Amino acid sequence: MVIKSKGPRSKTRQKFKKEKLGAGKVPISRFLQSFNVGEKVIISPEVSFHKGMPNKRFYGKIGKVIGRRGKAFLVEVEDGNKKKIVICPAVHLKKLR
Repeated sequence: MVIKSKGPRSKTRQKFKKEKLGAGKVPISRFLQSFNVGEKVIISPEVSFHKGMPNKRFYGKIGKVIGRRGKAFLVEVEDGNKKKIVICPAVHLKKLR
């Protein structure tokens, strides 16, 4: 009997797929973004860059930047009733307008 995979990217075929217009190289400005402490950001994983990609449950969540850890940012996100800290690089974040 085949055993179903339960990895971190299971059930993400639609969620981590790019549109045709969005496909291709990632602009360098996405990598060079900087955020200030207290700024609101959207966790929007760049699927073509796998390093430091946050878990699928945080896709599209809004959080607050609370600090830095090396080149990555610490983002506080509410998951249900708990506050969790997600560590991810700038390429997986977007400023909340």
